[in-house]
Amino acid sequence: MKILWVKPGRLLPLDTGGKLRTYNILRHLAATHELTYLSYYGGERDEAYEREVLAQVPGTVSVHTSNQPSGAIERSLDYLRSLPLRAPYAVSQFAAPQVQKLLRGWIPQCRFDVAVCDFLSSTLNFPDRLATPTVLFQHNVESVLWQRRAEFEEKWFDRVVAKIEYAKMRRFEPEQVRRFHHVIAVSDTDRRAMSAMVDPSRISVVPTGVDLSKYQYDPNARPCAALVVFTGSMDWRPNIDGVEFFCNEIWPLVLAQVPAARFRIVGRDPNPRVKKLASASVEVTGTVPSIVEHLREAAVVVVPLRIGGGTRIKIYEGMAMGKATVSTTVGAEGLDVQHGRDILLEDKPAAFAAAMVQLLQDGQVRRRYETAAAATARKYDWSVITEQFLEVLQRVIELRSNRASGDRALMTVKR
Repeated sequence: MKILWVKPGRLLPLDTGGKLRTYNILRHLAATHELTYLSYYGGERDEAYEREVLAQVPGTVSVHTSNQPSGAIERSLDYLRSLPLRAPYAVSQFAAPQVQKLLRGWIPQCRFDVAVCDFLSSTLNFPDRLATPTVLFQHNVESVLWQRRAEFEEKWFDRVVAKIEYAKMRRFEPEQVRRFHHVIAVSDTDRRAMSAMVDPSRISVVPTGVDLSKYQYDPNARPCAALVVFTGSMDWRPNIDGVEFFCNEIWPLVLAQVPAARFRIVGRDPNPRVKKLASASVEVTGTVPSIVEHLREAAVVVVPLRIGGGTRIKIYEGMAMGKATVSTTVGAEGLDVQHGRDILLEDKPAAFAAAMVQLLQDGQVRRRYETAAAATARKYDWSVITEQFLEVLQRVIELRSNRASGDRALMTVKR
């Protein structure tokens, strides 16, 4: 199968859930199919990145687009200039003339059996007429994500921006979902949300996976005392909101019953709001070479998110290592997990804290959740997920081929 895959931004380093999902599917596709991965990015030209991504994902074509605005003032001005545009800024900032020119040539020529538009933010680069069967890969339902951000943003300016983006996204996202031949969602929850935008038959679900060769369960391992760990990109708004909510409303309740407990926030580029959370009982690591060691030391993993969409790879990573996890329902949304079986799901601060205290104080209960978590994660290795992805692509190719044959036959009859 000849596959074209288009994604904005650098793929490496693998420091976000979206990058991990894309990377793991790409590397499995490249091993058995003819893959062309169009990786376009802004900022300074990075030849080292271009060499590295080609080495890790054979078939990569890197395109440096332009310098992006840097600094808060420049980004704010860039956003203000985008206000008259119909497309949300979260999408329009990734429109690139160089990429549009390439795709205007490749897509009509049918050089590929199928194309994948990775993320809604890539959509403006695809031509209006999609002669090649083309799939939109939705890691999130963006309108849901922006609606939640508009609800929870604390600063008035950020709240206004989120409301504007949400208003634009409510119009733009359904148009794009309908424009592409098929949509791949990462959960049944996202599929239901997008079913209001397009015929549900045009949406398939390919769940999130985990690299079981990297995240391994050791039933004999013991955690580092009462250590609680959160992992994630700490410059991403949902994660910033989540750890603030946790530290302000949940963590004091835990410390009241487990004074020796320690909370470790592990992830790249911590926002100043995150850095302010550091204290005698809270550690902010910043960028780390690998989260594996931090997860191995954890007694409990927490995902206290109130904003977000798609699915959280971080949950399956912790579960694959046999970690007892407490999450909000939003944090675990769309995953094959069940409260009381392999995870604890709580939305109220007091209930969230009580679940954590139980796991920290009762080793027998914690080990039961650890075993169940590892068993759930074993079903979702990336090799299995990629096969499901390929099955969808093949169905889309066959469907478009059958439809084209039918159209030709109809034209013959009319003549």
